[in-house]
Amino acid sequence: MRFALHGPTLTLRPPEPSDARALLDLASEPEVTRWFSWGPYTSIEQPRAYIEHCAGQRERGEHLDLLIVHRELGPAGITGLNELSLRDARCMVGTWFGRAFWGTGANRESKALIAHLAFELLGMHRLGSYSNPANERSTRALLGLGFSHEGVLRHWHRHGSAWVDVNVFGILRDEWAAGDLAQVPVRLDGAPPAGFAAG
Repeated sequence: MRFALHGPTLTLRPPEPSDARALLDLASEPEVTRWFSWGPYTSIEQPRAYIEHCAGQRERGEHLDLLIVHRELGPAGITGLNELSLRDARCMVGTWFGRAFWGTGANRESKALIAHLAFELLGMHRLGSYSNPANERSTRALLGLGFSHEGVLRHWHRHGSAWVDVNVFGILRDEWAAGDLAQVPVRLDGAPPAGFAAG
């Protein structure tokens, strides 16, 4: 079943095997994956395995990663929903972009699309996110999008052999509805995968 979200300049859709080369190009730069427990990509087999893993997680209703496609410039990065709790109607969002898309406004639009998916289509009540305290760019971006900084989780993430603190952020449905992100026009193509809608 086809599923995509379209904004003014971006489309979010599930990654496909044919996207592996673009993901390799985007995530082969160490600075892009600096704050993550994976990467940088060094071979085409890595994005191929990731795409296959995404399909399984999507089918099981565990994790919903989507390719961010700039409709003029092509694939730009990945955003997605994870840590879903349908009982509590909450989830987390994580996003990364290739370096060429940093500071272009693509992050704001992609967050508007993923927030629309979470709140309007899946019925979530809360959308959260994390950032490394040392990653000031990510922290500023989340605050600028209307997320509230709710605290620091100590040694929440293991990066290689090191334990890393993370900032935790959140935005509630009513806050999103009253903010700028909800004003970005979104067009749905198809339907979200089964198993992700909150009760």
